[in-house]
Amino acid sequence: MDETKKVWVPHPTDGFKLGRIIDLSPDGVTVEVLDRPSGQKLAASYDRVYPADEYDNKDVDDNCALMYLNEATLLNNIRLRYMKDSIYTYVASILIALNPYREMPALYSSQTIKSYMGKSLGVMPPHVFAIADKAYRDMRVVKTSQSIIVSGESGAGKTESTKYILKYLTECWGTHAGPIEQRIVQSNPLLEAFGNAKTMRNNNSSRFGKFVEIHFDQKNMVCGGHISHYLLEKSRICTQNDDERNYHIFYRMCAGAPASLRQQLKLGSPDHFNYLNRGCTQFFCTKNTEKSLNQEQKSQMHSSRGGLHDIQLDDVSDFNLTDKAMSQMGITDAERGAIYQVVAGVLHLGNVAFEEDPDSKGGCRVTSSTEGSLLTAAQFLGCDKEDLKRALVCRAMNTSKAGRGGTVIQVFLKTGESQSARDALAKSIYSKLFDYIVTRVNQSLPFQSSKSYIGVLDIAGFEYFQTNSFEQFCINYCNEKLQQFFNNRILREEQALYEKEGLNVKKIHYTDNQDCIELIENKGIGIFDILDEENKLPRPSYDHFTTEVHNKNKNHFRLSVPRKSKLKTHREIRDEEGFLIRHFAGAVCYHTAQFIEKNNDALHASLEALVMESKNSLVKLIFQGSESQNVGKLAFVSVGSKFRTQLGLLMEKLNGTGTNFIRCIKPNVRMVDHLFEGTQILTQLQCSGMTSVLELMQQGYPSRTQFSDLYDTYKKYMPPEIARLDPRMFCKALFKALGLNENDFKFGMTKVFFRPGKFAEFDQIMRSDPENLAFLIKKVKKWLICSRWRKVQWCTLSVIKLKNKIAYRKGLLVKLQSTIRMWNFKHEFQPRIKMMLKIRSLSSQLEQMRQLAGQLKKEKEPAVQKIASVEKDISEGQKKIQVAKKMNRKELEAIYGGLVKSTEKTFGDLRKMVDAQKIAEEQERLRKIQEEMEREKKRKEEEERKRREEEEMKRQKAEIEVRRKKEEELQKKQEQLNRKNAEQTQKESEKRSVEERVRQQQLEQERLDRELALRLVEEDSNMVEDVQQITRSNSVASIKDKQGKAKHDLSKWSYAQLRDTINTSCEVDLLEACREEFHRRLKVYHDWKTKNKRRQVAGGADDRAPKAIIGTENSTSANSSGQGGNDAQRFFLIPFAKPSDIHQDDNQQQKGWWYAHFDGKWIARQMELLPGREPALLIAGVDDMKMCELSLDETGLTRKRGAEILEQQFEDEWAKYGGIRLLQNNAKRIASNFLKKKIGGGGGGSAPNKF
Repeated sequence: MDETKKVWVPHPTDGFKLGRIIDLSPDGVTVEVLDRPSGQKLAASYDRVYPADEYDNKDVDDNCALMYLNEATLLNNIRLRYMKDSIYTYVASILIALNPYREMPALYSSQTIKSYMGKSLGVMPPHVFAIADKAYRDMRVVKTSQSIIVSGESGAGKTESTKYILKYLTECWGTHAGPIEQRIVQSNPLLEAFGNAKTMRNNNSSRFGKFVEIHFDQKNMVCGGHISHYLLEKSRICTQNDDERNYHIFYRMCAGAPASLRQQLKLGSPDHFNYLNRGCTQFFCTKNTEKSLNQEQKSQMHSSRGGLHDIQLDDVSDFNLTDKAMSQMGITDAERGAIYQVVAGVLHLGNVAFEEDPDSKGGCRVTSSTEGSLLTAAQFLGCDKEDLKRALVCRAMNTSKAGRGGTVIQVFLKTGESQSARDALAKSIYSKLFDYIVTRVNQSLPFQSSKSYIGVLDIAGFEYFQTNSFEQFCINYCNEKLQQFFNNRILREEQALYEKEGLNVKKIHYTDNQDCIELIENKGIGIFDILDEENKLPRPSYDHFTTEVHNKNKNHFRLSVPRKSKLKTHREIRDEEGFLIRHFAGAVCYHTAQFIEKNNDALHASLEALVMESKNSLVKLIFQGSESQNVGKLAFVSVGSKFRTQLGLLMEKLNGTGTNFIRCIKPNVRMVDHLFEGTQILTQLQCSGMTSVLELMQQGYPSRTQFSDLYDTYKKYMPPEIARLDPRMFCKALFKALGLNENDFKFGMTKVFFRPGKFAEFDQIMRSDPENLAFLIKKVKKWLICSRWRKVQWCTLSVIKLKNKIAYRKGLLVKLQSTIRMWNFKHEFQPRIKMMLKIRSLSSQLEQMRQLAGQLKKEKEPAVQKIASVEKDISEGQKKIQVAKKMNRKELEAIYGGLVKSTEKTFGDLRKMVDAQKIAEEQERLRKIQEEMEREKKRKEEEERKRREEEEMKRQKAEIEVRRKKEEELQKKQEQLNRKNAEQTQKESEKRSVEERVRQQQLEQERLDRELALRLVEEDSNMVEDVQQITRSNSVASIKDKQGKAKHDLSKWSYAQLRDTINTSCEVDLLEACREEFHRRLKVYHDWKTKNKRRQVAGGADDRAPKAIIGTENSTSANSSGQGGNDAQRFFLIPFAKPSDIHQDDNQQQKGWWYAHFDGKWIARQMELLPGREPALLIAGVDDMKMCELSLDETGLTRKRGAEILEQQFEDEWAKYGGIRLLQNNAKRIASNFLKKKIGGGGGGSAPNKF
């Protein structure tokens, strides 16, 4: 084995470890890890072991530049760069960004921004600025709006990446930080204050999605912006999990607002508010701002544990930043005060509690202890206290059908219903307030003069928690759509473009998630539609909804019950309480208890009327723009429907723009710097499709440009005589002059394509110093002169041909003139002449008909009469045309048509009669010929039989030929027998192949599910129970049964055991079995090693797994002796060449002869004779490892004409080169019984005993 070969082997915590292969087995390989002195050994399957680069500590900017392109080398390159503070890496044109969890000011300074302006992708180190600059240049050159999709898990750094993109675009192409540019930048902290919150995985998690558009005018300068937001997490307003907080604005008002404002809004510590004290109540602060907090502002948790620390968050100082941002957006002091009042009103509203009211039948009332909170909330929301109280504890109901013209009655609410109404009001007010703030931001960013825009999408990444509800369901559905868009744009459309442009790039297969999207959004049976239908029922229930989901999507691969989850806590959920969806990133179990409530955010009539008539102008304004929600259950618009509509509009925008991708990666769950958790990073890379992109970019051309765009870009560097060329010729001349490697680019039908990083090199050459450019121009001119000289030669030949053609046409013109004169003369009589000619042509058929009639032997007289009748009609027609003074075209056509029909009918009847007669004669003739052929055949057979009987078998070689023919006949019979079952065998093979493919997909999904579950375990310390082991296929099971029945089953032995047995054992059968098993493993290993050779210049995918072992079809041990069931001795002679000379010319090959003696099925002796070399004599039992391993039938020698020889011929050659002495010296080790008898004097064969 090659112990120096390094490979990457999967590791449970680090993703992959570097090691060397130490053993092979049918199930996989054993690898010894290199970075541990203890010599840890890891076992893995063949398809999960990847070859490593020779220099594994070298990192590259673009992963496409790696020697081996696989997920292991991708992970290693990212790790090396991350430890060197290089958080950005390319995969072709896609940027991978790791969250450093610390400030890196030099990386985003103004100097850095200037260094990336106008630079092609790949010229500078990877950076988010490079992607922003590429989007701007594409927008300017292609004249198409661009989108930048920033995706990743919560805490991966999506929001920060979005900030830096906006900063780059506004600083580079703004009017020197004018008002609009400042507002675009300041919109982020403002929206973060109202839409971001602390979660267990991220201190500044965006709980909404946004699509920020930066608009540019005709001069490609920033002229405005627009923000679209999606799916604000409303449930967080009322409840939060442990160690999580509500939205930042609540804590910033409690910690950073001036004392007068806090007193005016009656704000205290978070412990005083029910909407805050159920989660984490600590403030984000620094050592300096901690001192400014008094004891009344701190919660008990903050006092005992201290404040929270984050490099970007400080509740005390961030309040002033939020207030300043609103001021820059044009929000006045009065409007800001109204906003703070509404926020405080939501907090005080959450403190209102309810208890049962004995005076009402089943109703409730506000507790006396919370009357003050009710009064405060009513004041801040602009409502009357009694009206608010009444709307919370009862609701108005119209008794008429469809809600019109009936009696309005009041229905008292129970305690739980009143609490739900209070929370619904709070969520609705805050959601409308957030919509209002976004609207005000958009109003401050007008873009009337916009020509195009660059959109930045920042939306929550794939989410999975211990408890996943409706918000996680919508977010993950959005990520499914974005993943499909990524697959279509990067993988499917890229490959379609290659095929359209004729680049012949290998097709890449990837997993399509369309079935998962259909499960969620299909009409009628999709989860969204089932949920909307449940909301319309008189008494909707979550268990009925969940049951309907399972019933309408039975046997769907993506849908399952909670008990099939990898997590123990999820398996305790009943089937009617939730469902499990296998997303592209892994399986997620959803609790459906609150799906119905969260899908319907409508207020009941009393509360809606209350806020619509509010005395607070802001509250009245934010509700005034919305349509009434109380339109009945059958016509309401659900939250899911709104989100699907918004997502559809977003996908339309993305499909209509050029796309750039940034994949943000979360390096660890502890959110600390310089900690690289390989397994969870690898999972994120796989879920984001990076491994498929890496395989595609290995084969493809990620950089491309139109010929015209390339011409417009570089024509200004060229002199006029070159610049006036057409774009395609310009590009061709340019590339020829530069002498670029043809493997680095390809010309398509409309574009030129570049390998990763090669367009940047080309651009750098073109923008080089003047002397180098002058040299390139000189080469271009030389190429153009040669090209034009070839065109001059071609043009000269064309002129000569043109001269000859003119002379030829001159003669034709004279003839044309005479023809025209004739045509003018005949034009007057043309119709009649033409018709007469047509009728005359019919006369020619009369002779044919007469000939046909003459061929008839029967019915000849009626045929002659028919011909005469037709001839008479033709004569009358001609006479009528000649005599008539005036006759129009229609009349002529009518006469001719009648004659044609009559003639064709008669001709057809005659032909049928002749054909019938010929058929009868032909049948009679064929019968006679057949009889004659039978007689001739019998005569020839008789002659052949006599000839064979007369021949004598004078030589023994004739008998050998007869035996060979008999074996061929047996082979043909066997093939006929096999053909009968071929169709059934093929069907079974295809069925097994489909089952195996489905099983592999299920195994891959199981692996992703388990990795996802392991990540949850690391974060939440849950127990993961091992699932049932993967069952083997039927083919593998049958092989195991055969091995069990064998005498020696060595398939599980290690290499060391085989080696020690061969060196020490005296048991012949065991020794032979060990040698055969060792030889089989060595052969499989060398096959695998050859497939994993280094990638060539042209590129190509590496085969990493020896498929011969994965699909183990051969038994692990052959027969212990070299004998078969047949004792016949056969001898063969064939020519051969040295293996090293096979690929040389025939004159240079050294050809020799190969002799073989087969004892039954297996070889007993072998002899190789080559000119100029010592003869090689081999004996079974002595030289098994060097001899032919195939049985006699497998070699095909018996079917090869002239290969078999006489025993005497073989024995003469064997004795000539010392074979007798060799047999005598190794008499005890000989495996052939035939040879043993000959040596012992028994004469066991047909030849005489020579020993």
